[in-house]
Amino acid sequence: MTETTRPSVIFVCVHNAGRSQMAAGFATALSGGAVEVRSAGSLPAEAINPVAVEAMAEVGIDITGEQPKVLTPEAVQASDAVITMGCGDACPFYPGKRYEDWALTDPAGQGIEVVRQVRDEVRGRVEALLADLLPDRRPS
Repeated sequence: MTETTRPSVIFVCVHNAGRSQMAAGFATALSGGAVEVRSAGSLPAEAINPVAVEAMAEVGIDITGEQPKVLTPEAVQASDAVITMGCGDACPFYPGKRYEDWALTDPAGQGIEVVRQVRDEVRGRVEALLADLLPDRRPS
């Protein structure tokens, strides 16, 4: 990360259909574009979890236009921070990158009540990450 570039983060989970998509949605919305945001999965699903879409819509974040994407070494290499959610072993390691593994309940197959809890935990973790990535700016 240099003075002229914005920090970048990639959120990675197995299917890139729930947790990582919610994290990317929050990071995009809360950073106001100050952070470059990616998400991917080690075994991407066909579509985003509709219950995750519903839970995010409840807090005013629309992730309906997103699609699960395959994790590539290039996407990891292009990111300053790599946040994994249950698939850390599948993520390539590059020296100099910040790695965190967030232990979060997988929302796949869960009802809206559980997904809301996951969503709220994801939001708190994203807010803390953004405060660290953007120390001179408070997320909105």
